[in-house]
Amino acid sequence: MAAGPGGNGYWLVAADGGIFAYASAQFFGSAGSLHLNEPVVGMAASPNAGGYWLVASDGGIFTYGDTLFYGSTGGTALNKPIVGMSSA
Repeated sequence: MAAGPGGNGYWLVAADGGIFAYASAQFFGSAGSLHLNEPVVGMAASPNAGGYWLVASDGGIFTYGDTLFYGSTGGTALNKPIVGMSSA
């Protein structure tokens, strides 16, 4: 889950990458139609709430809206799964 613009809405993410937007939170797309290697376990809104990142337990990153892709650990052997994320 991530807070929307001004705290007047929010996004929910499902394990399959589906996004549900409420109130002031705008829908920018989802991974719901993609074949994921591992489930989505977290999301974070961009600082201006103009987009969001999704992260899967294998470290795969998915970007929507104004967010940028900086890399991921998808396809890398991890000692433990990713369990969440946040933005700065």
